[in-house]
Amino acid sequence: MKEASQLEKMNDLLRLVAPGTPFRDGLENVLRAKTGALLVVGYSPEVMEVVDGGFSINCDFSPNYLYELAKMDGAIILSEDLKRILYANTQLIPDSSISSIETGIRHRTAERVAKQTGKLVVSISQRRNIITLYQGTLRYALKEIGVILTKANQAIQTLEKYRAVLGQASTNLTASEFEELVTMPEVVNVIQRIEMVLRIKMEIKRFINELGNEGRLISMQMEELVSNIEEEAWLLYKDYAKDDSDEKIREIILGLKRSTDDELLDVNHIVRLLGYPSSAATSEEYIAARGYRVLNKIPRLPNVIIHNLVERFGCFPNVMAATIEELDEVDGIGEVRARTIKEGLKRLQEQVFIDRQM
Repeated sequence: MKEASQLEKMNDLLRLVAPGTPFRDGLENVLRAKTGALLVVGYSPEVMEVVDGGFSINCDFSPNYLYELAKMDGAIILSEDLKRILYANTQLIPDSSISSIETGIRHRTAERVAKQTGKLVVSISQRRNIITLYQGTLRYALKEIGVILTKANQAIQTLEKYRAVLGQASTNLTASEFEELVTMPEVVNVIQRIEMVLRIKMEIKRFINELGNEGRLISMQMEELVSNIEEEAWLLYKDYAKDDSDEKIREIILGLKRSTDDELLDVNHIVRLLGYPSSAATSEEYIAARGYRVLNKIPRLPNVIIHNLVERFGCFPNVMAATIEELDEVDGIGEVRARTIKEGLKRLQEQVFIDRQM
């Protein structure tokens, strides 16, 4: 959970300084001028404690103003929303007992101020031409756009491969559901691949945030590859979790998000998240899906009808075995819809068996 929270904070920071924003334009102006700068975003009592001297500006923010004020040696204080420049040429005096891994005076001051105040502090190196972000214990050095684009494209290629593997694993699971041959290890295999794809997606989102308006194409590629994957995951957990209540499914999703990479590869860990004892991880006993995932593949079948089918028949094999007359008795299903369900399941079964052979 801590790692996920840190990642969310990092994404928020990267959106603030993304290319195309006025703030990033100002940072780039300072970088090109090789003057260096120290910026604090937000003015609070905690910030007031470390600020000494300087003078009040209190003007609208503009990249050019920032560039001109950065020519002075002192730090610049900006409003929380980055719309105003509040103070310039100030001296920052943080608590020297706060630990810092930095060696340069500007960066060491920035790190300590960020830890002491919790505010975003930006340090622009005069000699190394690097923009470094600090907030609390977070530290991130912005990279050149070309470097980020290369990494983002590599991540997209990795996502394509993992998405293809997930697609095949999902098809195999669906075929096993029709054949009533599903085992717990097979279910866990699909869950692991879903979570891997979601983690790659989060990595790419960080690149997109850092790329700003340069990341539109990467964003489009990513969305095409992972569209509906959260919905697929939700239905899979509804099918196989011991308790299929929405609250429990949310707990499973949160538990998977919190899991380390090693825990994600541990079959026992995932089985326990689903609500089963660890012994189920190696069991070859066949288990039955409730049917949410497959029934959602039938066109124009409302969620309320799917819920009624699962409530009435209990599991997918029973839905498959039900006659048209038995389906007709379910709330919201008439004879026409009952025939549509039977025909839809038959077509799905045929298509899945064809896909499995490819």
